[in-house]
Amino acid sequence: MIKQNIFTGFLTGIAANIAGVMLYITLLSEADIDATLQDAVANGYLGKIIALGAILNFLPFFVFLKKKQNYHARGVLLATVSVAVAVAIYKFL
Repeated sequence: MIKQNIFTGFLTGIAANIAGVMLYITLLSEADIDATLQDAVANGYLGKIIALGAILNFLPFFVFLKKKQNYHARGVLLATVSVAVAVAIYKFL
């Protein structure tokens, strides 16, 4: 049961991160999502966009804490750390 709750929180964190990236691109970019992501890869700022998208993880994290669903919140935190490690690896390779 605990592993399932952490996994659910992890998936929620990844989904929130993707939603944050899409929201950021939609609100602050004049180009469409595909063109913006291609430009980000070409010019080396994809990691920054993904990191800004991770800000949206605060919402499910604190909602889970408020509902006393600590293992779900732990999964969101794990997703955030995983994304940070992936961005660091991407940046240094």
